[in-house]
Amino acid sequence: MIKMTDFLRRVTCFVRYTSRFRIMRPDDANIVGNVHGGTILKMIEEAGGIISTRHCNTQPGERSVAALARVERTDFLHPMFIGEVAHVSAEITYTSKHSVEVQVMVMAENILTGVKKVTNKATLWYVPFSLQNVDKIIEVPPIEYTSQEEEEEGKKRYEAQKMERMETKERNGDIITPVTSPDRQTKDAYTVGFSQSSLIHLVGPSDCTLHGFVHGVINQDPLVFSGVTMKLMDEVAGIVAARHCKTNIVTASVDAINFHRKIKKGCVVTVSGRMTFASNKSMEIEVFVDADPIVEDAKGKYRAVSAFFTFISLDKEGKPLPVPPLKLETEEEKKRFEEGKVRYLQNKAKRQVEKKCQQ
Repeated sequence: MIKMTDFLRRVTCFVRYTSRFRIMRPDDANIVGNVHGGTILKMIEEAGGIISTRHCNTQPGERSVAALARVERTDFLHPMFIGEVAHVSAEITYTSKHSVEVQVMVMAENILTGVKKVTNKATLWYVPFSLQNVDKIIEVPPIEYTSQEEEEEGKKRYEAQKMERMETKERNGDIITPVTSPDRQTKDAYTVGFSQSSLIHLVGPSDCTLHGFVHGVINQDPLVFSGVTMKLMDEVAGIVAARHCKTNIVTASVDAINFHRKIKKGCVVTVSGRMTFASNKSMEIEVFVDADPIVEDAKGKYRAVSAFFTFISLDKEGKPLPVPPLKLETEEEKKRFEEGKVRYLQNKAKRQVEKKCQQ
């Protein structure tokens, strides 16, 4: 007979951990079979959203849905291809009063050979909102830590991401500077203006969380799946990179994605991307998501999400190709280039340290 303490421990483990899998299909990939980075990001967010929402509803009181607030830097360690099975596992590793930290790992399995490889590791932060009022934040039930050191390390990560989110929000503000799609015949190749791109998308019910629908009645303020937003961002960044290189390109990494404000059903979102930095081997693309609640004219446009994506260029055999140098035309472009160079060198140094630690 199972003791009540053992049962509760098993329930706690079920709440803190989750895993799911699905096979990669042709519509998940580009023309050479590489699975889109946006597809993987969407799977990561879905796993994180499931486990954090499940955890936040283990306590009595108002029901809530966990909304994504931030994705830490995510590296794409290995490519994933059509026909492989993606295994996505998620674990809650820290909770504060109003947020949940979820760590996600993605593995790709070749079901013909049985070979598995880790393709992604990501850290996501969620905030629970009441289903009755999406502007109300719900308190998060605490988790049990294996040691005090584990809790202290989690608190350090929480404080660090909170500070970075505030800095990014102040830098973006609410001033919308649209990235216009230029007449490419008037722009020189390899300039920022030549490759910059935008995508406009009307947010519909299929883009929103399932919690926006209750017994066939649409909730007044259903929220957009953050995974949908990230997928659109990756698509725009990929278009920018492909226009610059004119080759096959793949997502190499994503710097922290910050979700500044919620996007609701009925908004028109403009996803804009522009190249900020290029090394010999990679390209950094800055991506914005601006939301326009056209039904509520008084609210006006606002910056909802921002991030930096890094892409690499590949030949037909999947081997890295040199990236054409970026031609800078304005002082603002030169400034963004230098800022991108700093991020590039910082990330490069961090990868070298992590590589030494693994040896």
